Amino acid sequence: MDAFSEVLSTLKLQGALFFNAEFSAPWGFLSPRSDFLAPHLVPGAERLVIYHLVLEGSASIRTENGETVSLNPGDIVVLPHGDPHHMTCGLPQQYIDTGAILKLILCRDPGPRSAGGGGEVTRFVCGYMACDPRLSQPILGGLPPVIKVNIRADASGQWLENSIRHLVEEAGSPSPGSGAMLAKLSEALFVDTLRRYIAGLPAEQTGWLAGTRDPMVGKSLALLHSRPEHAWTIAELAREVGLSRSTLIERFSRYLSEPPMTYLAKWRLQLAARALGATSHSVAQIAAEVGYESEAAFNRAFKREFGAPPARFRKDLKNDSAAIRPRAAVSAPTGI
Repeated sequence: MDAFSEVLSTLKLQGALFFNAEFSAPWGFLSPRSDFLAPHLVPGAERLVIYHLVLEGSASIRTENGETVSLNPGDIVVLPHGDPHHMTCGLPQQYIDTGAILKLILCRDPGPRSAGGGGEVTRFVCGYMACDPRLSQPILGGLPPVIKVNIRADASGQWLENSIRHLVEEAGSPSPGSGAMLAKLSEALFVDTLRRYIAGLPAEQTGWLAGTRDPMVGKSLALLHSRPEHAWTIAELAREVGLSRSTLIERFSRYLSEPPMTYLAKWRLQLAARALGATSHSVAQIAAEVGYESEAAFNRAFKREFGAPPARFRKDLKNDSAAIRPRAAVSAPTGI
């Protein structure tokens, strides 16, 4: 697989469409930060990526740093870091009650919600994607606060939109499996959006996503992610890619600001951190699974990266998880 697919397969994405709106202008509401939504939508999740897909009408998004993005039919806007934002159409005198919207979301009622001033109607759906904050860093870390693409540019995007429209319309019916299908379509929509974003990056762009588009850097990343436990050397990796060692290091570093073996070492430790929280495997077993021959060497490297040895890191994770509980009453933050 390519590097993008390899990382996505590691993330175990968990997504859903959670709000279906038909608002008439003027209207506006505040979407709170994702760490407020996370314990309610996906208990235990540390990070949510929020997105909105406009089906009809128009709207705009304004983030806390003042950036405003206009939205038209077929536009999907993704907030990779889950930043709070205003979504509006026109100049509403009064915002829609965010707390009331959140209560509807928590009831898992997918039926369309109507509100606003009686003017032009905007139809849109909102969704989220839960993912591991550490393992998602290569993909999401270098993204801006807001990205926007239009999915009506080709047949695959139109198919996605039409499928979502159909499932949203039948979501309130007793048809079995519609919720599961919406969840899968939500994931597909998220991946499709990122693919379109990558395709639109300028030629001079650097970073992980841009690196996956470079034939040699992308192949290197795919090899490292497909077999992170392998005892890679720069000589073997260069041979597999078809470059000299010096050329591979220079080209890889141009995109990712570090050489391949440094990148691999950090990725192994991220995989180990995930395993410490998600499995009961011993520290020695996890060390071997991510490519360390010596448990002592693994302990030293892990402590340098995370500030605590693996056993203490695991204990702290369990304590943190026990402390995360959805709040009994929903009271949304006011303002951003």
